[in-house]
Amino acid sequence: MGERANFGSKLGVILATAGSAVGLGNVWRFPYMTGENGGAVFIMIYIGCVVVLGIPCMISEFIVGRHGQANTARAYRKLAGGTPWALIGYMGVLTGFLITGYYAVVSGWCLQYVVASLIGHLHGDPEYFRAYFTELSTDPVKPVLWTVIILGLTYLIIEHGVRNGIERASKLMMPTLFILLLIIVGASCMLPDADKGIEFLFKPDWSKLNAEVFLGALGQSFYSLSIAMGCLCTYASYFSGYTNLTRSASQIALIDCMVAILAGLMIFPAAFSVGVNPDSGPSLIFITLPNVFQQAFASFPMVGYCISLLFFVLLSLAALTSLMSLHEVSTAFIHEEMKVSRKKAALVVTILTSIIGAFCSLSMGAVDGLQLFGRSLFDWFDFITGQIFLPIVGFLTCIFIGWFVPHHIVRREFTNNGSLQSRGYIRMFHIFLFLVKYVCPLAILLIFLHQFGLLK
Repeated sequence: MGERANFGSKLGVILATAGSAVGLGNVWRFPYMTGENGGAVFIMIYIGCVVVLGIPCMISEFIVGRHGQANTARAYRKLAGGTPWALIGYMGVLTGFLITGYYAVVSGWCLQYVVASLIGHLHGDPEYFRAYFTELSTDPVKPVLWTVIILGLTYLIIEHGVRNGIERASKLMMPTLFILLLIIVGASCMLPDADKGIEFLFKPDWSKLNAEVFLGALGQSFYSLSIAMGCLCTYASYFSGYTNLTRSASQIALIDCMVAILAGLMIFPAAFSVGVNPDSGPSLIFITLPNVFQQAFASFPMVGYCISLLFFVLLSLAALTSLMSLHEVSTAFIHEEMKVSRKKAALVVTILTSIIGAFCSLSMGAVDGLQLFGRSLFDWFDFITGQIFLPIVGFLTCIFIGWFVPHHIVRREFTNNGSLQSRGYIRMFHIFLFLVKYVCPLAILLIFLHQFGLLK
């Protein structure tokens, strides 16, 4: 298969891997989770969870990926040495593959909203926006078409490889995403009564603190960092031996938190400016926000039009950066395990995930028979991957690194083959090992039990 590809620069490592983590989980899920869980209190707990849970889990996947220098399944298999622990890697690949299919549906909606903004269709009262989204999500053709289009765009990036595809696209899209985010934040924070939204985001209301908020923040940190999807492990297999895993994980977590908080600054000042409840839930970006932007900039319709357009371009970029990493998990697996060319592997993944995406989209109302026990296929894919596979893969990875993999291997990767031997790094290694052995598995177990109502 030739020499294994790797990222060409430190900036490429950070932007590509941060692009994997920064997605709809930050721009969509984080703001509505923050709104539903008391604002600043949730953010403070979330940041704590990223530091205590997210970074150690991320480093664990980095260790597996860089040590294995292979796709996620083979990387785990190398470290597992013929034991059943190798199944973690296969489960990670399967999780990433399934998420790619249904995630592409939501990503396609974002593209449709970009087009709708361009041609001036996003205007009207709140009921209009609700009807527009319902009509789009249940249409038998449009969402399927957009799903295929965004997977096609992803294919065009992935087929060009690590440096010329993933790294080059990340270097273009991530700065663009930040610039768009800052423009919309600036416009939102200048609206009348925007200070109420800023206060909601940064002034803690400790009366909101309860077990639900804490567990919600734990789950969100896990979701938004792309842990246990195979993405981080696959990207780490392209890291050089000189990549500082701890520093990279910390920088990626910092970027992830910054984007999430900026997303809050983009949304809540505008929402409070027009009197919209900040806990609008999952419908926030597709139903509530178009109306919010329209009302907030009613005196300057062209500004409102531009902000709405930029917002959905931003959303599409965030979706695409995550979709790239999810696609690469399966592409690398097929490319290396089935010994076919990268282009052919990427094409196979694109076709298969397009089929999954089409069925998930059609199950939302266009075809009645694609529902099971009252849930659409889309909801089943979301439930099985998000609430079962992700916690299990994350839990098992922590147990695997903390208790099964020989500590001298873990330490060698953590310290870049012993080149990072200062007291500070050795101390950090022992803290990392303690968190991975005890704290992270317990936290993930709590999330898992809470999701099924077994922990109140």
